[in-house]
Amino acid sequence: MAHPTRRRDFLRYLGLAGVGVALPGFERTAATQSGPRRPNVVVIFMDDMGYADPAVYGGAPGTTPNIDRLATQGMRFTNFYVAQAVCSASRAALLTGCYSNRVGVLGALGPNAATGLDPDEDTIADMLKRRGYACGIFGKWHLGDHQPYLPLQQGFDEYFGLPYSNDMWPVDYDGTPITPGQKRDPADTRQHRGYWPPLHLMEGNAQGPEIRDFSGQGSLTALYTARAVHFITAHKDEPFFLYLPHSMVHVPLGVSRRFRGKSGRGLFSDVMMEVDWSVGQVLDTLRRHGLEDDTVVIFTSDNGPWLNFGNHAGSAGPFREGKGTMWEGGCRVPAIVRWPRQVPAGTVCHRMAATIDILPTIAAITDAPLPARRIDGVNILPLLRGDQNANPRDVYWYYYGQTLTGVRQGPWKLQLPHEARTYEGHTPGWDGIPGTTGTLKVELGLYNLETDIGETINLVNEQPEIVRRLQAIAAAARADLGDTGEPGPGVRPPRKIAAKD
Repeated sequence: MAHPTRRRDFLRYLGLAGVGVALPGFERTAATQSGPRRPNVVVIFMDDMGYADPAVYGGAPGTTPNIDRLATQGMRFTNFYVAQAVCSASRAALLTGCYSNRVGVLGALGPNAATGLDPDEDTIADMLKRRGYACGIFGKWHLGDHQPYLPLQQGFDEYFGLPYSNDMWPVDYDGTPITPGQKRDPADTRQHRGYWPPLHLMEGNAQGPEIRDFSGQGSLTALYTARAVHFITAHKDEPFFLYLPHSMVHVPLGVSRRFRGKSGRGLFSDVMMEVDWSVGQVLDTLRRHGLEDDTVVIFTSDNGPWLNFGNHAGSAGPFREGKGTMWEGGCRVPAIVRWPRQVPAGTVCHRMAATIDILPTIAAITDAPLPARRIDGVNILPLLRGDQNANPRDVYWYYYGQTLTGVRQGPWKLQLPHEARTYEGHTPGWDGIPGTTGTLKVELGLYNLETDIGETINLVNEQPEIVRRLQAIAAAARADLGDTGEPGPGVRPPRKIAAKD
């Protein structure tokens, strides 16, 4: 097999030479104008991008012009949530319209996990495939790496990408390869990673080239983008669903030579510029084929920033904590929806919405029947169309794993007693080496998120009636999905793989 970091070999492997993909250093080809009868759907799902990373949300000026363009041409959300602030759980919720624990996907699944997203659960791809859509995913899957759980068994027609997180590989934080059973010098006090199996790209159900080093990591954004552009071009005359879940900006950060050093603000900003370039390539491809008005583009992130990676992590802005916590910094994310002539351009929505609402909203947009099994999402199309009186989501349950950590109704958030990761008071890492985290014993707390977005003023003693109302909402959540490690009657545990799989 050719060395995985050679771009020409990657292009040859992908079969994209001369296809008109605007990879750095490559020419575009001319496009024809055509449009499908039903709206196309594009979901761009970032990894570990914090609320304040895009410039339009307060990030570094000039680093995300294409994401900012999306916001100018569409609707930007300020109260948009993920179901859980961690990789696999968040992705399961996005694709099924369910709280993650309802479909039994918790945490971050590792290589050779015995479970994954149950194929009996309907995904957005399953739903749209029944409506005649071509469905493709190019990027990070992370919902089970055994064949029964891979995308081609979950409604997708095409899949290229990594089966799980890009840090699940046999390479240390500093880039040194790790071998099984490798012993460390006791005098070496640096943090080290444990051994993971080799990290391979996947083409459908088949294993592809290995990502062996930081150069290979730096190829991922361009590779995913190339396939996404090719998919749009190949299916421009029929309705399609494109799911583009980037591996970046998850560590280890990787960036192509074209973008390395371009921001002048360090590697993280370089990576932000490249994923923004990817967004621009998708938008430009839609425009070249005359598909802008016929395509709903949804941009969001799987959770907040992994703060203990310091200068290799993003920013949650005014919110408390980050990834792995259900404080606002972990679970409130940037979200933008563009649908010309349907979604008012340049608008901001302050109503509550979530990734679990994407499936039922797409169902409404495409006139697709909802899954037969119960889902938790609501249709937010009235919000997207600018209905100022609409409020489809008034309540949200905050789960992490199988623990109910809090509930929200309107501006009020009740934090329930639980133990949680904390970054506060810990020195962050630097240049890819992580810092430490701690454990926080969270006490009962009531916060008004309209006046105290940093969750610093506990009003539990001042507002007993509101506390009681939110505790009743928490009781309803427990009666359905359970709490403190005990699943409720509404949970649908995924089946485990048989030995032959």
